[in-house]
Amino acid sequence: MSADADRRYLTGALVLISAFMVGEVVVGLLARSLALISDAGHMLTDAASIVLALVAMRLSARPPQGGFTYGLKRAEIMSALVNGITLLLLAAYFVYEGISRLFDPPEVAGGLVLVTGLVGIAINLLATWLISKANRSSLNVEGAYQHILNDLFAFIATTIAGAVVLFTGFARADAIAALIVAALMVKAGYDLVRGAGRVFMEAAPDGLNPADVGASMAASPDVVEVHDLHIWEVTSAYPALSAHVLVGEGGDCHAVRRAIEAMLRAEYGIDHTTLQVDHAPPEVTIGSADAVDDHCADPHGPVHRPSDD
Repeated sequence: MSADADRRYLTGALVLISAFMVGEVVVGLLARSLALISDAGHMLTDAASIVLALVAMRLSARPPQGGFTYGLKRAEIMSALVNGITLLLLAAYFVYEGISRLFDPPEVAGGLVLVTGLVGIAINLLATWLISKANRSSLNVEGAYQHILNDLFAFIATTIAGAVVLFTGFARADAIAALIVAALMVKAGYDLVRGAGRVFMEAAPDGLNPADVGASMAASPDVVEVHDLHIWEVTSAYPALSAHVLVGEGGDCHAVRRAIEAMLRAEYGIDHTTLQVDHAPPEVTIGSADAVDDHCADPHGPVHRPSDD
């Protein structure tokens, strides 16, 4: 599937969500429904996630130039961080308002809330279907897809609240639904901020244990030692690795490098690797506990050897 087709599907979903979001704010103000307004705030983050995906598609296609040796791939992470912080701030506001309305509930037009919630479910289903037709192997597209799918739960809560208010007159149901939506916002915002923070701090990708990777590298034939092992993410779903690999006497450094690169690609999905491969000093042998200080003035992190398995 072409990138142009992906952009058309995402743009279609963006138009649907943006139009409904504006309408939902208007209806929410008329109905005095905090649940509807909080849903609109959640949909704003949906729209932002789609915009982020569209922008990231264009930025990722640009080749590195000048001082940006990785290109502008981390623009996606900066946007995700801003999006996450905004989501948490909105959640804090809706929690405050929701708790206030639990103690002093205003009159809510339950019929308007119910109808708007049902329409919101339909809009989200259509938007989800459009994005599902795009290339979901892209983390940006998958993130937008999951974000909108998650929003369905908010609309279900709003619809139930509208029905409760309409048929029972229990106005506090609107505030309870708003608090549920706020909880969803907190989860989504926390995940975005945490994920962006891990990338900016150059932590290893989630689910990838550097100790396991180092042990696998050290277990490769002819490898005496692996140190200065660093694993990080350039951007979402773009892991990178660098390491210093020492090869035993008689070993082929080039063959070892190719074997390790193939292993990292097959077992850990790491395609971007920078390996410094050298022959080990004579005193460093397989199973040796000798330090690497004589070979590297300032080694970073733990040392991995075949005997460590």
